[in-house]
Amino acid sequence: MSADRRFDLLVAGELNPDLLVVDPHLEPVFGQTETIVENIRMEIGSSSAIAACGAARLGLRVAFVGVVGDDAFGRFVLDALDRADIDVSGCRIDPTVPTGATVILSRGADRAILTAVGAIDRLRGDDIPRELLAVARHLHVGSTYLQPALAADLPDLFAEARGLGLTTSFDCNWDPTGAWDDGIDPILRAADLFMPNLEEARRITARTAAPAAASELLRRAGVGREPGRAFTLAVKHGAGGAVAMRGAWEYEVAEAAVLPVEVVDSTGAGDSFDAGFLYGTLADWPLRDTLELAVACGSLAVTGIGGTTAQPTLAQARHALVAAGR
Repeated sequence: MSADRRFDLLVAGELNPDLLVVDPHLEPVFGQTETIVENIRMEIGSSSAIAACGAARLGLRVAFVGVVGDDAFGRFVLDALDRADIDVSGCRIDPTVPTGATVILSRGADRAILTAVGAIDRLRGDDIPRELLAVARHLHVGSTYLQPALAADLPDLFAEARGLGLTTSFDCNWDPTGAWDDGIDPILRAADLFMPNLEEARRITARTAAPAAASELLRRAGVGREPGRAFTLAVKHGAGGAVAMRGAWEYEVAEAAVLPVEVVDSTGAGDSFDAGFLYGTLADWPLRDTLELAVACGSLAVTGIGGTTAQPTLAQARHALVAAGR
């Protein structure tokens, strides 16, 4: 891998703000009833953008590609990425559609999520500037289930990226259609790394037990792969920690528990995990060390409101691991 590439990480995906309503006792009541809550805030949202911010916070050089509308929400998220030192030159403004938005009702460890799609599903494989692809080390795509047109392009896009010397990853996130398997197998076979949470893995594979779900994903990712090309699967278990498997034929396995933290808001925990796992992967760390960093990033992210406010630097994540005896 060339060391003089301009970006460590190119992230392509949805781009929208999160409107967060946070209260540990949150219980919305219909019927024109007004409920006083602890906190309402607007933060940068979307799995892809939160992962990008986490990676930049850790010290990676990051570029982002996404689509927004020509409106206040679009300007808000583009400005937020710019302030995080993320290159947004590849982002596109579509004046025909509003920027997508998500309302999150958060009780801390649990959430309800309401999303207006807007421009979220407008990104296509052809929107990825090839001049950015040529100067990146790794391509990551988030929320593939929210972006069916982009997801359909990913097998070819990942193959193109691999031909340019990039490694690739994706995180599917929740499927609001309930289909759970619409075109994911070709993406699995084309990618180098997949980072679902446990419930997503269960839904995709129709396997209830975590080991069975992981085994099925590995089997489906291995069909048609080139001999010797390794695949990595990292499954997030929420409060149960995470497990990762890496290999071509025989798989190395690592497990890690979450850090003991007070959960303020779980928004973005999985995306911050992704950022940590991408950092360790790009740094060629051992699998266990990579997973420990990812879990630390996810754990620390829940100590603040919103997906990015409590994302750690590399030094902060390492300090938290040492303090926890890891």
